[in-house]
Amino acid sequence: MERVPLVGYSDKLSVRPGEKIEFKVSSKSDFDFTAELYRSINADPNPSTGGLIEKKCDHFFKPIKVLSREQDFYPGSYAKTVRPIRIISNHSISLSCRFFPTLLLKAEQCLISLADISLSITKKGFLKFESQWGSLELPNVLLERNWYEVIATVSLSGVITVSCRGVKAPEKKFKVEKKIPPVNPINFEASLTVAAKTVKQRIKQHFNGKVEAPTISVDSLVVASWNFSKGMRNVKIPGESCPELELFNYPTRAVKSSIWDGSEMNWNHRPEHYSAIHFHEDDIYDFGWETDLSFQIPEKMDSGIYLMRIECDGNKDAIPFFVCPSRGKRNADLCILISTFTYTVYGNHARPDYSESWQERIKEWGAYPYNAAEYKEYGLSTYNFHSDGSGICYGSFKRPLFNLRPGYITFGDSNCSGLRHFPADSHLISWLHAKEIPYDIVTDNELHNEGVAAIQGYPIVTTGTHPEYHTVETLDALLEYRNSGGFLSYLGGNGFYWKIARQDQDPDILEIRRAEDGIRAWASEPGEYYNSFDGKYGGLWRRNGRPPQQLVGVGFTAQGTFIGMPYKRSSYDPAMDWVFESIETKILGDFGFSGNGAAGFELDRVDPFLDEGHDIEILAQSYDTERDFMLVPEEQLTHLTNISGHSEDYIRRADMIYFEVEGGGSVFSTGSITFCGSLPWNNFDNNISKLLLNIFAKRLGPFKIK
Repeated sequence: MERVPLVGYSDKLSVRPGEKIEFKVSSKSDFDFTAELYRSINADPNPSTGGLIEKKCDHFFKPIKVLSREQDFYPGSYAKTVRPIRIISNHSISLSCRFFPTLLLKAEQCLISLADISLSITKKGFLKFESQWGSLELPNVLLERNWYEVIATVSLSGVITVSCRGVKAPEKKFKVEKKIPPVNPINFEASLTVAAKTVKQRIKQHFNGKVEAPTISVDSLVVASWNFSKGMRNVKIPGESCPELELFNYPTRAVKSSIWDGSEMNWNHRPEHYSAIHFHEDDIYDFGWETDLSFQIPEKMDSGIYLMRIECDGNKDAIPFFVCPSRGKRNADLCILISTFTYTVYGNHARPDYSESWQERIKEWGAYPYNAAEYKEYGLSTYNFHSDGSGICYGSFKRPLFNLRPGYITFGDSNCSGLRHFPADSHLISWLHAKEIPYDIVTDNELHNEGVAAIQGYPIVTTGTHPEYHTVETLDALLEYRNSGGFLSYLGGNGFYWKIARQDQDPDILEIRRAEDGIRAWASEPGEYYNSFDGKYGGLWRRNGRPPQQLVGVGFTAQGTFIGMPYKRSSYDPAMDWVFESIETKILGDFGFSGNGAAGFELDRVDPFLDEGHDIEILAQSYDTERDFMLVPEEQLTHLTNISGHSEDYIRRADMIYFEVEGGGSVFSTGSITFCGSLPWNNFDNNISKLLLNIFAKRLGPFKIK
């Protein structure tokens, strides 16, 4: 595997003063690497925006040199007993399991192994048994996506027997016997490994597929077995009178087992139908690197976006992290909600349209050079597939995330900056600095853990460009903030869309089930719509009875290529003139560094059937007159009809809105993911910039905004 010469990650994405953050680095150089702290102002490498803008923070962290070392990582999920099992036999020993292969004819894959005894599948698709006493292969080629049951027995009298049958087609069975010299009584200790085996002290031969019911029998008695429906939300599976199995690299749980018959879709109700685990050779969620340097956040450090920049031998990396104010303390009137859950879910998204030709612009702009499409071994995003074609449903930031970097370009062939997520959100951050508007930062993590207390008291809380992924806790906190008098500003599109779950033991791991419909990179299989982490139904928030319109008045309606369009003012109610103060034109945002327009790529609109009766004022709209966009699946019924009952031309639009709720709360929503890309245009002097100044002045006061 080709490795990046200098790269790192941190153990946290967000920290408060007094807390420590650790950085883990892998450097292939023989020279020491340097580490310096910067504050990130603009993460857009486009020279037309001024390029990357960062401020050195030597007064908080003096630059240091650190000894280079290359740190390795090991993809592939498996399970292993937490301690060895004692095996004492005078007559026979057997290994058995049920399995469901999903990627054959690639390499040898091990189903289960105990010391030097193993059951594997050869790269030609045959079952193979190996042991110190002898080995054999079965003559029948296995088929992908079929359930099998295999049992291999060594009789000490001198016979190896391996039998296999189709679980759904029991008539498809085969059996092979081989005579061997008599075996002496067995007495040893060894760990059982599922879905891999140890080869020269390394875990290798990872299995791609599902395994259930691994069992060890000695002298015809079961001495160890594991029911994979147990401990579903944990990383350890209790054994039946034997040691626990510990899971590594998070294989997929809450998946259908060999007896699933469609009678139940919720694993909580019939766990025996979900007693399988889906292992993958490319599962990896925590590199487990050792710490190279750490930084304790000073009490007087401003809330903001910071970078630990590392450099060595001509190679560079920048590891971003987000500093929040001390808990219970507010340093500004404006709070920026950073969507770290969305950053994580998209982490290392290898886009299918990536081209090496993008590197020309990357070099010209001095942009971030590494792309997940070229370094897939670093672990892909939940917008990608495993090597066996199944969707990736778990994501974590405990590994280098290439697209969580300043200067990362998502659309390298666009005629704009081509940014998404973290770099795109910096268009808002650079605008705040240009206008000298103080702000604090809070991330999804604090909002999830602390609830509304994390944002309570801020006159304005605003999102960035794409707050797509949320937990129950984050939505509840935002709703309570709004209903208790807060001003919620939603400056993006396709927000509050997917429901995710966090793992109790390791909350840095996120889970997404792409159930039913929605714009999906992949589709969960029927019967696998419930999260393994919390047992709750996954999928769209709309399908969980909490559409985005309930919170922010608009919801996802259409998606297109990375292009933008202007808005046209639609409200002339004198009560709303404050929004358009000092703006003379009806056309708004016919420019921008994201898609060349303020309304683009992913559009949200008002839907009276979903917004719970908010008194919404539509300030401006942008219609897809060129038909460059398509309706999202949850809006469509047939090729002729859609849920709204209106024409497609009418609902393929972005709505910029404002409304108030009881209790004094209010909401401003842009209905577009490219809105913030227009803020820096013309050195931050444009009608979108003026409009947002007017919006913020509603709560902050004009005298506070320069």
